[in-house]
Amino acid sequence: MSQNSQAKYKRVLLKLSGEALSGPGGSGIDLDKAAFIAKRIKNVQDLNAQVGVVIGAGNLWRGKMGVERGMNQSYADNMGMIATVINALVLRDALEQIGVPTRVQTAIEMNKVAEPYIRLRAIRHLEKGRVVVIGGGTGNPYYTTDTAAAQYALEIGADIVIKATQVDGIYDSDPRKNSNAQRYDKVSFQEVLDKHLDVMDMTAFTLCKDNNMPILVLDFWKDGTIEDAVAGKSVGTLVIP
Repeated sequence: MSQNSQAKYKRVLLKLSGEALSGPGGSGIDLDKAAFIAKRIKNVQDLNAQVGVVIGAGNLWRGKMGVERGMNQSYADNMGMIATVINALVLRDALEQIGVPTRVQTAIEMNKVAEPYIRLRAIRHLEKGRVVVIGGGTGNPYYTTDTAAAQYALEIGADIVIKATQVDGIYDSDPRKNSNAQRYDKVSFQEVLDKHLDVMDMTAFTLCKDNNMPILVLDFWKDGTIEDAVAGKSVGTLVIP
């Protein structure tokens, strides 16, 4: 990526899974991974892009596991939302250690831990060059952090939702099982529906589709991918109206 590159997308919402922070075995918190993620976000900021982040909690808790053991869905989801705040705090610390001013906002009020999510305050932070990490999902059970990412992207006026994965885009079948799987460079929302492609959960996908919010799916862990994507280069798979 050229040092002179500038952002095509001026405000982005980055969706990270909780597993992005996971230690050995896919659970817990690996501070080296947090540092890696923070550096990539700083690189995006250096392109003069504003960055909001929504992070999941699969490394700490999966509500589905509790529900399968008879736990009430609301309790299980509330635990998951609290776990996302833990991940958000980890990410904030990693960003601040490398000089990136960061605010954590939460959909569930935890005033001694983080700010409550307030749309205009989040936008103001972004305008002042701060990264905003939003924890707590949507604040309601039964909704995924994918849905939270789509909702907040729309509320803060993001130009695009970037879904960070370990796969370099959207394929017509699982590339881990089918060596002949074909990757899409661009695909329309309607094609995603017609071909039953896996992008985001359906509530999140519908929010983006109905509001013409582009979605970019990319391999976050490959050097230069997110920086190139924000600069407008062809990376991963772009889902467009």
